[in-house]
Amino acid sequence: MDQTTNIEEQERISRIVGFISTGDRKSAAAGYAFFVKRYDHKVIDFVSRMTGNFDDAEDLAQNAFIKAFSHLQGFEGRATFLSWVCRIAYNETITHLKRKKLSFISIDDTQVSDTEISDNEFSTGKEERIQELEAALDLLNPDDKMLVHLYYYEDKPIKEIAFIMDAEPNALAVRLHRIRKKLAEMIKH
Repeated sequence: MDQTTNIEEQERISRIVGFISTGDRKSAAAGYAFFVKRYDHKVIDFVSRMTGNFDDAEDLAQNAFIKAFSHLQGFEGRATFLSWVCRIAYNETITHLKRKKLSFISIDDTQVSDTEISDNEFSTGKEERIQELEAALDLLNPDDKMLVHLYYYEDKPIKEIAFIMDAEPNALAVRLHRIRKKLAEMIKH
């Protein structure tokens, strides 16, 4: 997203916050609908990658948009509106998944060899390797799966992922390296 778009979004948000502060919730809701229409499919897709369930993803995305609206005065513009809503959706989804108590493989709980793994390790182009990788990805915990998705599929920079996941960029880079090593081990066996 370019700087002009981000400034336009911040101006829209300022107007919406103004409507809220004067008690004009109808105008605020109408203004906020712009953001929901613009980003709802992206947030639903983001959440469905963690839940694997489209219906849950729709509900969680809706909750995230409602929570974002109710806390719109707290939007500081340090990130794009989409990143901010994704951060809220991420937290909502993690809470939801913890309530469901799903079991996943945690990278932190497994032994990983010191073998160096390059990004090319996963790009053989063979259908079988892709299926093995996708199966291994499905076994990751939601946090690790989301980190891989945001970095490799959505091509987001570590700094933006760190904002969304509320983590330190260096810690995420190390975690991403461990995930790649673990995935390589999982598909070798």
